[in-house]
Amino acid sequence: MRRRSMLAGVATAVGGMIAAGSGSAGASGARLGLGDYRLVNLAHVNDPDRTNVYPGDPEFTLTTITTVPTDGFYLQYAQQGEHTGTHWGAPAHFNEDQPHADELEAEDLFLPAVRIDVREQAARDADYEVGVEDLKRWERRHGRIPDEAAVVLWTGWEERWGTPAFFNYDADGRMHQPGFSLAAVQWLVDTGRLGRRGALGTDTFSPESALDEEYRVSKLLYREHRISLEILANLAELPPTGAHVLVGGTINRRGSGSPASVYAFVPKR
Repeated sequence: MRRRSMLAGVATAVGGMIAAGSGSAGASGARLGLGDYRLVNLAHVNDPDRTNVYPGDPEFTLTTITTVPTDGFYLQYAQQGEHTGTHWGAPAHFNEDQPHADELEAEDLFLPAVRIDVREQAARDADYEVGVEDLKRWERRHGRIPDEAAVVLWTGWEERWGTPAFFNYDADGRMHQPGFSLAAVQWLVDTGRLGRRGALGTDTFSPESALDEEYRVSKLLYREHRISLEILANLAELPPTGAHVLVGGTINRRGSGSPASVYAFVPKR
């Protein structure tokens, strides 16, 4: 019943926010309907030969259980952690007093999205942390980040997917990946841009830089009904502003998140 309720809620959210316009308008000022958007897949394909698994997480495997010639149908057995490949994290992932995946509402999984391009900074400094000034600079160019938005970093790390370069270990075995600074996320929370619900997104393992071994950004993010969107793909197809993201995946009882199908509703140009 809970699952059916969430699916119905997603349909209502999409219908209400996209078909009714969701406050978006085309160049003529007219409201946009569902036909004025295209879908963009923001998820990698999970492949045991390519999927980079966070250090310490369970290995991802696929085992063929039945085949059409032998059994009349084809079926694989997937073994994976809840944060394998492209995935989303629920508030309970870092906070015991916050909702699990099955305690969220459909609206928590359908959000206006902005993309912040920090590829140049990340190429110069693999430990780059996006600061408040980066966010303010983005707003001066693109306008205010919507309240309760998915704020997505495009670091360029998606190009490393499926290779050792994704981990970016140094000679001492320490991982280096860019992310949000704690101050930037606190600003997003304090100003309502990450309100009662919202998300941080990235094409790396985590919204914080790999040097933040205490996961301070994640612990702050996962208050209320906020989620994370991690290891995203095809971010070149996500515009800086104007899109919405819809997050799917299996909802496990007391889940910490889920391997995800993440789709962006992008206005047609």
